[in-house]
Amino acid sequence: MIKEIELVCSPEQHEDESALKNLAAIATKLSPKRIIAVQIIKRSIDARGRKVVYRMQVKVFVDEPYQPENFTTHYPDVKDRKPVIIVGAGPAGLFAALQCISSGYKPIVLERGKDVKQRRRDLANINKQGLVNPESNYCFGEGGAGTYSDGKLYTRSTKRGDVNQVLKIFVAHGASADILVDARPHIGTNKLPHIITAMRETILNAGGEIQFDTKVTALDTQFDKIAGVHTAAGDHIKADAVILATGHSARDVFEMLHRQNVLIEAKPFALGVRIEHPQEIVDKAQYHCDIRGPYLPPSYYSLVEQVDNRGVFSFCMCPGGIIAPCSTEPGEIVVNGWSPSKRNNPYANSGTVVQINLEDVVGNNNDPFKLLRFQQQVEQAAFAGGGGNLVAPGQRMIDFVEGRISTDLPKNSYLPGVKSVELKEVLPDWIHQRLQKALPAFGRKMKGYYTNEAILVGVESRTSSPVKVPRDRETLQHPQISGLYPCGEGAGYAGGIISAAIDGINCALAAIKQLG
Repeated sequence: MIKEIELVCSPEQHEDESALKNLAAIATKLSPKRIIAVQIIKRSIDARGRKVVYRMQVKVFVDEPYQPENFTTHYPDVKDRKPVIIVGAGPAGLFAALQCISSGYKPIVLERGKDVKQRRRDLANINKQGLVNPESNYCFGEGGAGTYSDGKLYTRSTKRGDVNQVLKIFVAHGASADILVDARPHIGTNKLPHIITAMRETILNAGGEIQFDTKVTALDTQFDKIAGVHTAAGDHIKADAVILATGHSARDVFEMLHRQNVLIEAKPFALGVRIEHPQEIVDKAQYHCDIRGPYLPPSYYSLVEQVDNRGVFSFCMCPGGIIAPCSTEPGEIVVNGWSPSKRNNPYANSGTVVQINLEDVVGNNNDPFKLLRFQQQVEQAAFAGGGGNLVAPGQRMIDFVEGRISTDLPKNSYLPGVKSVELKEVLPDWIHQRLQKALPAFGRKMKGYYTNEAILVGVESRTSSPVKVPRDRETLQHPQISGLYPCGEGAGYAGGIISAAIDGINCALAAIKQLG
């Protein structure tokens, strides 16, 4: 017999099998001897009261054994099957490739960057020397931006597809099964490269192809239908379907589409700064304690405020994390955040951004590059403010709000270094002013948040793509070109690893349906 119940337990009890069995026995009014196993289905932390507890949905196995689920998946051999070209090896591209294989089609994945092992050298050059390789960086390369952006798997995109399917594929390739039960699942940047490598091996072992250092420079279209792609090396790769999953920072891809008269549109996005606090400040506020206990993970926060009819909100919050330089071109500063699996760094950081609409920026609303150029200008201003070598402009929080330059800056996690700058020199006035109003309001919502121990680092500008590649709602094809499937964050249809993976799966299924 299996009973499904809710359990509430202390942090000390939540991973103690004996304690959970005893709690289950009490809840079911059965003898503890009859409780063979307790399987956690969902698990979340409830810190609303003075006492922090775990709330869990569990299956209680009464008088019968628990059989762990086997996540191994068998994929058919597709070496000689009909091809589907996938441009980009980020979450959208990799999951599109796996879906193609499951459906009996051969994916040919073309990635402009390097594999995860080779990519590390370029990331080291970014962090230590401030040198950006435009083809291999935190955004471009195997696994895309997702490989080195924390591995947060929380999503609200539950209606777009099967989130659990995506999580199980991650587990099958080496992720902890905890991601299936945690309310805010997280893999960790230190573990993601091994998982991405395992996914690559699955694709190759099934007969798919992955070509690194392969930059697509043109679509091959015949009579408004896809016939393949051309690469920078001069190769012509033929296929009747192309899934365009190039990520939110592939500006040259948008230029390519525009040059070929393929319709693209400007899209609203958000821009601001990344804010870093000592993790202990966040823990004290969220757990109502002086020192976080050993059985609780570093805490997170989520804050939002309406300021002058515009949303200001925290984004991509990284407990125990690091601020990373995510520029894709020389002469610009872009920051993002990530955390290792244990989230054991002493700082907590979060993007804090303002929503940007077309009317906020001067220029022609019909120009598809209107907001992209604005994004570039702010990133270049941040680079100039920092003085070069990817040194970022920074300011203490209260100094920022009260309009004075910081005489010094707190220790922080941004490796290329931070220079004290008045961020009003970097940010447009209307963004700067909204942030100034929002931060004290955040402090009223979260005790300890508003403090000069926190540093603002500029700029957080790659929250989503400032360009959208339109597609038909039913077929997911571009309205002008049959066989072209705009996909994932770069096309404007995802906002994180899970939603991108789901969109990759959906685009693969749409392409397969069209190919017959």
